[in-house]
Amino acid sequence: MIQRHLLFTFIHFIKEIDMISIQRSAIYAVVVAGFAGLAGCSGMTQQEKNTAIGAGVGGVAGSALTGGSALGTVGGAAVGGVIGHEVSKPKR
Repeated sequence: MIQRHLLFTFIHFIKEIDMISIQRSAIYAVVVAGFAGLAGCSGMTQQEKNTAIGAGVGGVAGSALTGGSALGTVGGAAVGGVIGHEVSKPKR
């Protein structure tokens, strides 16, 4: 009976270690993706950056307003991108 309890305890311990490593790997992946995304913006003009920010914010807002609808997300991203582009237009 004690051996069976030790076996279950060991299996539970291994599962916890596996879950922790999966969570840690996911966190590392998000951090690396974030840095890669930031590095990709280094050569952009201010207007291009504002367009990207507007599209991101618009996509999140569109998704939230439509309950996660794909059409709402894409529509919000398009509207946000246009607004971000127009707001930062250079003065002529």
